[in-house]
Amino acid sequence: MRDDQSAESPRRARGRPKAWDDKTEQNTIKSLDRAMAVFEHLSTMQGATLSELAADTEQSPATTYRILTTLEARGLVEFDASAQLWHIGPRAFLIGARYLRRTSVVDRARPILRRLMEATGETANLGIARESHVLFVSQVESHASIRAFFPPGSLSPMHASGIGKALLAQMTDDRLSRYIATAPLDRFTARTLTDPGDLRADLQETRARGFAIDDEEKTEGMRCIAAPVFDWNGEAVAGLSVSGPVSRVSEAETPRLADAVTRAADELSAALGADRKG
Repeated sequence: MRDDQSAESPRRARGRPKAWDDKTEQNTIKSLDRAMAVFEHLSTMQGATLSELAADTEQSPATTYRILTTLEARGLVEFDASAQLWHIGPRAFLIGARYLRRTSVVDRARPILRRLMEATGETANLGIARESHVLFVSQVESHASIRAFFPPGSLSPMHASGIGKALLAQMTDDRLSRYIATAPLDRFTARTLTDPGDLRADLQETRARGFAIDDEEKTEGMRCIAAPVFDWNGEAVAGLSVSGPVSRVSEAETPRLADAVTRAADELSAALGADRKG
């Protein structure tokens, strides 16, 4: 092929048809779309009757029944004859598990961290729990000259970290008690929470509002706002945060920044398969 021909007719990526970017109705399969609507709705329920599914998805019982029996043949749904209820089937779990095997929290978080940094103007961080510390595994730095810096591999005590407190707030009472009994609550600044009662009260408030605040508790002059990230099993597996100087990450700016952080954490949770509706 000549160079001029190549320029006029760029080679399509393998696996993509000519109309790849055309998402109009002519390139959708209506029957498949209706089937997925039934399947997705059933996944949110603890069993449903045929009439319930038909009414909820605004489809006729006959159409809904054909969809269900087709999905049943694939193991994606199953029917409990004694209760006359349809349920999600075991193959749905197997397919979801295959997705989870290729899902990395760090890979999934990277574009979300970048958007979070751009939305807030502050350094965005991703951290996971490692014993009594937070291990920072990814970061997108702010463009500001004065900024927080936690390179991947850095460790910070959980009780003096925004991400750490976001994760501690999700622990059961027994697990939190074990943490407090064994982890040294070292003091780093005058604001560090070293008293177990004070820490518990802060974590209770953190859980209620949905985000944690490191108010100069690790480093004087620096504040951090963090929210937990959940996996498909509903467990807090990581935390997202923004960090910066108190002049920018101020109390007045906290509502705006907290909204951006919690939205980003919810987005990453959804990418990991979490159902945050409950």
